Amino acid sequence: VEPPAADSLHGECRGVVVTTKVQQTYYDIQYQRGDWLVFGKETKGLPPEVISQNMPQAVTIPQPGPVRSLNLATSVAIAIYEGYRQVVKA
Repeated sequence: VEPPAADSLHGECRGVVVTTKVQQTYYDIQYQRGDWLVFGKETKGLPPEVISQNMPQAVTIPQPGPVRSLNLATSVAIAIYEGYRQVVKA
């Protein structure tokens, strides 16, 4: 099941897609109460159309050196914490 495009969501909810295919980092966007995070499969990531439909909220987790990608659970924890930190701080 593919998530709807961010602009089709009702109210203040936005889908924030996490991928290795963009430059905007997970700490570059302003998270809002009601946002939800979307991650792809650990082996394949998200389909390109999901990323392109949600480009304003597409983020990556920077990884120094030759690391290909992070473990999915680690990526989820990093992104959730940043969203929580921003929303609680606001």
